[in-house]
Amino acid sequence: MRFINKRMKLKIAHPVANSLGESPIWHSERRSILWVDILEKNLYELIWESQELRSWKMPAKIGTVAIESKNSVIVALQGGIARFNLDSEALDYLAELETTIETNRPNDGKCDSEGRLWQGTIDLDCAKEAGALYCFDGENCNKKLGNLTISNGMAWSLDNQRFYFIDSPTFCIDAYLFDAKSAKITFERTVIKVPESMGLPDGMTIDSDGMLWVALWGGFAVGRWNPHTGDLLETIELPVPQVTSCTFGGKDWDELFITTARVGMSDEALAQYPESGHLFIQKMSVKGIESFKFGKTNE
Repeated sequence: MRFINKRMKLKIAHPVANSLGESPIWHSERRSILWVDILEKNLYELIWESQELRSWKMPAKIGTVAIESKNSVIVALQGGIARFNLDSEALDYLAELETTIETNRPNDGKCDSEGRLWQGTIDLDCAKEAGALYCFDGENCNKKLGNLTISNGMAWSLDNQRFYFIDSPTFCIDAYLFDAKSAKITFERTVIKVPESMGLPDGMTIDSDGMLWVALWGGFAVGRWNPHTGDLLETIELPVPQVTSCTFGGKDWDELFITTARVGMSDEALAQYPESGHLFIQKMSVKGIESFKFGKTNE
Protein backbone atom coordinates (compact mmCIF):
# COMPACT_ATOMS: atom_id res chain seq x y z
CA MET A 1 0.00 0.00 0.00
CA ARG A 2 1.38 3.40 -0.96
CA PHE A 3 0.83 6.54 1.04
CA ILE A 4 2.39 9.95 1.54
CA ASN A 5 4.31 11.11 4.60
CA LYS A 6 4.09 14.85 5.25
CA ARG A 7 6.89 16.42 7.26
CA MET A 8 6.85 20.03 6.05
CA LYS A 9 5.14 23.12 7.45
CA LEU A 10 4.11 21.54 10.76
CA LYS A 11 4.22 24.27 13.39
CA ILE A 12 3.42 24.71 17.06
CA ALA A 13 0.17 26.65 17.33
CA HIS A 14 0.80 27.17 21.04
CA PRO A 15 3.33 25.64 23.48
CA VAL A 16 0.81 24.71 26.19
CA ALA A 17 2.46 21.48 27.39
CA ASN A 18 -0.91 19.84 28.13
CA SER A 19 -1.02 16.74 30.28
CA LEU A 20 -3.80 15.37 28.07
CA GLY A 21 -4.87 17.80 25.34
CA GLU A 22 -8.09 16.76 23.59
CA SER A 23 -11.31 17.80 21.84
CA PRO A 24 -10.07 20.61 19.55
CA ILE A 25 -12.82 22.54 17.76
CA TRP A 26 -12.74 25.68 15.62
CA HIS A 27 -15.17 28.47 16.55
CA SER A 28 -15.86 30.30 13.29
CA GLU A 29 -17.72 33.23 14.92
CA ARG A 30 -14.92 33.91 17.36
CA ARG A 31 -12.13 32.89 14.95
CA SER A 32 -10.60 30.83 17.71
CA ILE A 33 -9.57 27.28 18.46
CA LEU A 34 -10.95 25.67 21.62
CA TRP A 35 -9.68 22.51 23.29
CA VAL A 36 -9.32 20.90 26.72
CA ASP A 37 -6.70 19.42 29.00
CA ILE A 38 -8.66 16.55 30.52
CA LEU A 39 -6.52 15.79 33.54
CA GLU A 40 -5.70 19.38 34.49
CA LYS A 41 -9.41 20.31 34.21
CA ASN A 42 -8.65 23.19 31.86
CA LEU A 43 -10.66 24.64 28.97
CA TYR A 44 -8.57 26.65 26.49
CA GLU A 45 -9.31 29.20 23.80
CA LEU A 46 -6.69 30.60 21.45
CA ILE A 47 -7.87 33.71 19.58
CA TRP A 48 -6.15 33.12 16.30
CA GLU A 49 -5.52 36.64 14.99
CA SER A 50 -4.26 38.11 18.25
CA GLN A 51 -2.74 34.85 19.54
CA GLU A 52 -4.32 35.59 22.92
CA LEU A 53 -4.60 32.43 25.01
CA ARG A 54 -7.48 32.20 27.49
CA SER A 55 -8.03 29.36 29.94
CA TRP A 56 -10.59 28.39 32.55
CA LYS A 57 -10.28 25.88 35.36
CA MET A 58 -13.28 23.54 35.50
CA PRO A 59 -14.56 21.93 38.74
CA ALA A 60 -13.91 18.41 37.41
CA LYS A 61 -12.07 16.56 34.66
CA ILE A 62 -13.27 17.83 31.28
CA GLY A 63 -13.50 15.55 28.26
CA THR A 64 -15.25 17.60 25.60
CA VAL A 65 -16.01 21.13 24.47
CA ALA A 66 -18.73 21.71 21.85
CA ILE A 67 -20.02 24.99 20.44
CA GLU A 68 -23.54 26.24 21.19
CA SER A 69 -23.41 29.92 20.20
CA LYS A 70 -20.97 32.81 19.89
CA ASN A 71 -20.44 33.04 23.64
CA SER A 72 -21.69 29.67 24.89
CA VAL A 73 -20.12 26.21 24.80
CA ILE A 74 -21.13 22.82 26.15
CA VAL A 75 -18.61 20.94 28.28
CA ALA A 76 -18.66 17.32 29.42
CA LEU A 77 -17.31 17.09 32.95
CA GLN A 78 -16.80 14.15 35.24
CA GLY A 79 -20.32 13.72 36.62
CA GLY A 80 -22.26 15.98 34.28
CA ILE A 81 -22.82 17.96 31.10
CA ALA A 82 -22.85 21.73 31.50
CA ARG A 83 -23.17 25.02 29.62
CA PHE A 84 -20.27 27.46 30.01
CA ASN A 85 -20.37 31.13 29.02
CA LEU A 86 -17.02 32.24 27.65
CA ASP A 87 -17.69 35.86 28.62
CA SER A 88 -19.46 35.72 31.98
CA GLU A 89 -17.77 32.43 32.96
CA ALA A 90 -21.10 31.13 34.28
CA LEU A 91 -21.30 27.33 34.48
CA ASP A 92 -24.76 25.73 34.48
CA TYR A 93 -25.26 21.98 34.70
CA LEU A 94 -27.72 20.49 32.21
CA ALA A 95 -27.58 16.76 32.94
CA GLU A 96 -25.89 14.14 35.06
CA LEU A 97 -23.36 11.80 33.49
CA GLU A 98 -22.56 8.50 35.21
CA THR A 99 -22.72 10.06 38.67
CA THR A 100 -23.00 6.60 40.20
CA ILE A 101 -19.71 5.48 38.62
CA GLU A 102 -17.06 7.48 40.44
CA THR A 103 -14.25 5.71 38.58
CA ASN A 104 -15.45 6.93 35.16
CA ARG A 105 -14.88 10.24 33.39
CA PRO A 106 -15.91 11.70 30.02
CA ASN A 107 -13.58 11.32 27.07
CA ASP A 108 -14.26 12.38 23.47
CA GLY A 109 -17.57 13.81 22.29
CA LYS A 110 -19.18 15.63 19.36
CA CYS A 111 -22.50 17.07 18.24
CA ASP A 112 -24.55 15.62 15.41
CA SER A 113 -26.55 17.39 12.69
CA GLU A 114 -29.57 17.71 14.98
CA GLY A 115 -27.63 19.42 17.75
CA ARG A 116 -27.38 16.43 20.08
CA LEU A 117 -24.15 15.77 21.99
CA TRP A 118 -22.67 12.28 21.62
CA GLN A 119 -20.46 11.74 24.63
CA GLY A 120 -18.20 8.84 25.51
CA THR A 121 -16.89 7.78 28.90
CA ILE A 122 -13.97 5.66 30.12
CA ASP A 123 -12.67 4.29 33.37
CA LEU A 124 -9.95 6.43 34.99
CA ASP A 125 -7.55 3.50 34.62
CA CYS A 126 -8.97 2.42 31.24
CA ALA A 127 -10.50 -0.74 32.69
CA LYS A 128 -11.74 -3.05 29.96
CA GLU A 129 -15.34 -2.51 28.80
CA ALA A 130 -16.12 -0.05 31.64
CA GLY A 131 -17.09 2.88 29.39
CA ALA A 132 -20.10 3.81 27.31
CA LEU A 133 -21.40 6.17 24.63
CA TYR A 134 -24.34 8.48 25.38
CA CYS A 135 -26.49 10.84 23.34
CA PHE A 136 -27.70 14.01 25.08
CA ASP A 137 -30.57 15.83 23.35
CA GLY A 138 -30.81 18.73 25.78
CA GLU A 139 -33.16 16.89 28.12
CA ASN A 140 -32.29 13.21 28.21
CA CYS A 141 -28.95 11.42 28.18
CA ASN A 142 -29.49 8.03 26.54
CA LYS A 143 -26.92 5.23 26.39
CA LYS A 144 -26.18 4.17 22.81
CA LEU A 145 -23.28 1.78 23.27
CA GLY A 146 -21.95 -0.07 26.30
CA ASN A 147 -18.96 -2.24 27.21
CA LEU A 148 -16.51 0.23 25.67
CA THR A 149 -12.94 0.54 26.92
CA ILE A 150 -11.76 3.89 25.50
CA SER A 151 -14.69 5.61 23.80
CA ASN A 152 -12.95 7.94 21.38
CA GLY A 153 -13.08 9.46 17.87
CA MET A 154 -16.40 10.29 16.19
CA ALA A 155 -17.48 11.63 12.79
CA TRP A 156 -20.49 11.55 10.49
CA SER A 157 -20.31 10.81 6.77
CA LEU A 158 -20.93 13.75 4.46
CA ASP A 159 -24.35 12.36 3.46
CA ASN A 160 -25.20 11.97 7.18
CA GLN A 161 -26.07 8.32 6.66
CA ARG A 162 -23.26 6.87 8.75
CA PHE A 163 -21.67 7.45 12.13
CA TYR A 164 -17.98 6.56 12.42
CA PHE A 165 -16.74 5.59 15.87
CA ILE A 166 -13.53 4.42 17.56
CA ASP A 167 -13.10 2.29 20.67
CA SER A 168 -9.32 2.68 20.76
CA PRO A 169 -8.08 -0.73 21.99
CA THR A 170 -9.94 -2.48 19.15
CA PHE A 171 -7.77 -0.61 16.59
CA CYS A 172 -10.97 -0.38 14.54
CA ILE A 173 -13.01 2.42 13.02
CA ASP A 174 -16.57 1.15 12.84
CA ALA A 175 -19.42 2.46 10.71
CA TYR A 176 -22.96 2.57 12.06
CA LEU A 177 -26.03 3.32 9.99
CA PHE A 178 -27.31 6.61 11.37
CA ASP A 179 -30.90 7.86 11.53
CA ALA A 180 -30.67 11.60 12.11
CA LYS A 181 -34.29 11.99 13.20
CA SER A 182 -34.31 9.27 15.84
CA ALA A 183 -30.57 9.19 16.69
CA LYS A 184 -30.67 5.43 16.17
CA ILE A 185 -27.38 3.78 15.24
CA THR A 186 -27.03 0.26 13.83
CA PHE A 187 -23.65 -1.42 13.41
CA GLU A 188 -22.84 -1.91 9.74
CA ARG A 189 -19.18 -2.93 9.46
CA THR A 190 -15.60 -2.16 10.41
CA VAL A 191 -14.35 0.21 7.71
CA ILE A 192 -10.74 0.63 8.84
CA LYS A 193 -8.40 -1.62 10.80
CA VAL A 194 -5.45 0.44 12.02
CA PRO A 195 -2.20 -1.58 12.15
CA GLU A 196 -1.10 -1.91 15.78
CA SER A 197 2.38 -0.78 14.77
CA MET A 198 0.94 2.66 13.93
CA GLY A 199 -0.38 3.32 17.45
CA LEU A 200 -3.83 3.47 19.01
CA PRO A 201 -6.50 5.31 16.98
CA ASP A 202 -7.62 8.27 19.08
CA GLY A 203 -9.57 11.41 18.11
CA MET A 204 -10.93 11.78 14.57
CA THR A 205 -12.32 14.30 12.10
CA ILE A 206 -13.59 14.23 8.51
CA ASP A 207 -12.58 16.38 5.55
CA SER A 208 -14.60 17.79 2.65
CA ASP A 209 -13.76 14.72 0.54
CA GLY A 210 -15.26 12.41 3.15
CA MET A 211 -11.89 11.04 4.24
CA LEU A 212 -11.13 10.38 7.92
CA TRP A 213 -8.19 11.94 9.76
CA VAL A 214 -7.23 9.91 12.83
CA ALA A 215 -4.81 10.85 15.62
CA LEU A 216 -2.45 8.00 16.50
CA TRP A 217 -1.59 7.69 20.19
CA GLY A 218 1.93 6.35 20.45
CA GLY A 219 2.33 6.65 16.69
CA PHE A 220 3.84 10.12 16.26
CA ALA A 221 1.30 10.87 13.53
CA VAL A 222 -2.14 11.66 12.16
CA GLY A 223 -3.34 9.36 9.38
CA ARG A 224 -5.82 9.97 6.58
CA TRP A 225 -7.95 6.96 5.66
CA ASN A 226 -10.57 6.27 3.03
CA PRO A 227 -13.58 4.79 4.88
CA HIS A 228 -14.95 3.31 1.65
CA THR A 229 -11.88 1.24 0.80
CA GLY A 230 -10.02 1.11 4.13
CA ASP A 231 -6.87 2.45 2.46
CA LEU A 232 -4.36 4.65 4.27
CA LEU A 233 -3.85 7.66 2.00
CA GLU A 234 -1.25 9.75 3.82
CA THR A 235 0.20 10.56 7.20
CA ILE A 236 1.36 13.72 8.94
CA GLU A 237 4.31 13.01 11.19
CA LEU A 238 4.71 14.84 14.51
CA PRO A 239 7.76 15.26 16.77
CA VAL A 240 5.83 13.82 19.73
CA PRO A 241 4.50 10.30 20.37
CA GLN A 242 1.13 10.86 22.05
CA VAL A 243 -1.12 12.42 19.41
CA THR A 244 -4.68 12.72 20.69
CA SER A 245 -7.04 14.48 18.27
CA CYS A 246 -7.39 16.83 15.32
CA THR A 247 -9.84 19.23 13.71
CA PHE A 248 -9.97 21.54 10.72
CA GLY A 249 -10.25 25.29 11.14
CA GLY A 250 -8.90 28.64 10.08
CA LYS A 251 -10.36 31.24 7.74
CA ASP A 252 -10.56 28.83 4.81
CA TRP A 253 -10.93 25.58 6.79
CA ASP A 254 -7.57 24.42 5.44
CA GLU A 255 -5.59 24.23 8.66
CA LEU A 256 -5.45 21.11 10.78
CA PHE A 257 -5.12 21.68 14.53
CA ILE A 258 -3.65 18.73 16.42
CA THR A 259 -3.68 18.15 20.18
CA THR A 260 -1.08 16.05 21.98
CA ALA A 261 -0.25 14.79 25.49
CA ARG A 262 2.63 14.24 27.87
CA VAL A 263 0.88 12.20 30.56
CA GLY A 264 2.75 9.06 31.64
CA MET A 265 5.96 10.00 29.87
CA SER A 266 9.21 9.53 31.76
CA ASP A 267 11.66 12.38 32.33
CA GLU A 268 13.88 10.74 29.75
CA ALA A 269 11.08 10.62 27.17
CA LEU A 270 10.11 14.24 27.84
CA ALA A 271 13.72 15.27 27.36
CA GLN A 272 13.73 13.42 24.05
CA TYR A 273 10.32 14.80 22.96
CA PRO A 274 10.08 18.19 24.73
CA GLU A 275 7.23 19.46 22.54
CA SER A 276 4.86 16.81 23.92
CA GLY A 277 1.54 18.29 25.00
CA HIS A 278 1.69 21.26 22.63
CA LEU A 279 -1.00 22.28 20.17
CA PHE A 280 0.22 21.85 16.58
CA ILE A 281 -1.03 23.19 13.26
CA GLN A 282 -0.57 21.94 9.70
CA LYS A 283 -1.49 23.87 6.53
CA MET A 284 -3.47 21.49 4.33
CA SER A 285 -4.22 20.98 0.65
CA VAL A 286 -7.66 19.62 1.54
CA LYS A 287 -10.34 21.47 3.49
CA GLY A 288 -12.44 20.41 6.44
CA ILE A 289 -16.07 21.11 7.26
CA GLU A 290 -17.56 23.07 10.13
CA SER A 291 -18.44 21.09 13.24
CA PHE A 292 -22.08 20.75 14.19
CA LYS A 293 -23.33 22.94 17.02
CA PHE A 294 -25.29 21.96 20.10
CA GLY A 295 -29.00 22.52 20.64
CA LYS A 296 -30.33 23.50 17.24
CA THR A 297 -30.71 22.18 13.71
CA ASN A 298 -27.49 22.62 11.79
CA GLU A 299 -27.85 23.72 8.19
